[in-house]
Amino acid sequence: MSDCDQFRELIEAYALGALDASERAAFEAHLATGCGNCAKAVAEARGLVAQLAYLAPGAAPSDMLKGRLVRAVRAEAQTPPRQAPQKSQIPFWMWAGVAVLLVFSVYSIWNSRQLQSEIRELEHRTAELLQQQKELHEQLALEERKSMILTDPASASIPMPGTVPDAPMLEAKWNEKFGLCVMGHKVPMPAKNHVLQLWLIPRKEGAKPMPSMTFWPDADGKLVLVVSNPPEPMDQTKQLAITEEPEGGSAEPTTSPRWVGGVS
Repeated sequence: MSDCDQFRELIEAYALGALDASERAAFEAHLATGCGNCAKAVAEARGLVAQLAYLAPGAAPSDMLKGRLVRAVRAEAQTPPRQAPQKSQIPFWMWAGVAVLLVFSVYSIWNSRQLQSEIRELEHRTAELLQQQKELHEQLALEERKSMILTDPASASIPMPGTVPDAPMLEAKWNEKFGLCVMGHKVPMPAKNHVLQLWLIPRKEGAKPMPSMTFWPDADGKLVLVVSNPPEPMDQTKQLAITEEPEGGSAEPTTSPRWVGGVS
């Protein structure tokens, strides 16, 4: 048996000050040899014992208890002093049991906090996975709707040429059942803090443009916009238009259209 092994069971009692004189002297002599393992264990045990003071809720004594304490102090002052006992009346095994119980309580509290932290981390990760699953389902539904619009023979094709030099040609396909899809390649990115916004121009004389979705092309300039529920029916829409608007979109166009396509 190594020196550390024979003193291991005394560490908690030493931290509580519960060793008798001979055991304390022997253990301190061992610590004086420079044993790093035991010194580290004593520091950890003292830290756990020190934290026990924070576990008890604070409480103020009642007036009745204060009165009893005052009377007890006065009575003690009138009693002749008694010789202090030479030896503690509490047996060592009881001190050791208290030390083990306190260490176990501190460990249980630490373990509970670790478990709560792991539960919070698991809940956070679960929420992230659920959000990713939701986004994946939405993307799959969007892809399915786009495929229906592009493959259905009933979909109307709407060319959308640019109104500015070097603007790429866009194409829209509109299906009265599945919605509207606008596509294009090499579409330039709007200015900083701006977006592209789709508008439906009604056939009715004097009617205002109906705002639809805002969007950006991807980093490669590819544009795929799917509108599941256009704000106007196709037979009541004269044109599709795309403008550049402040981020968040506008209720009415604030710039001239960059792309326009007639709905026939």
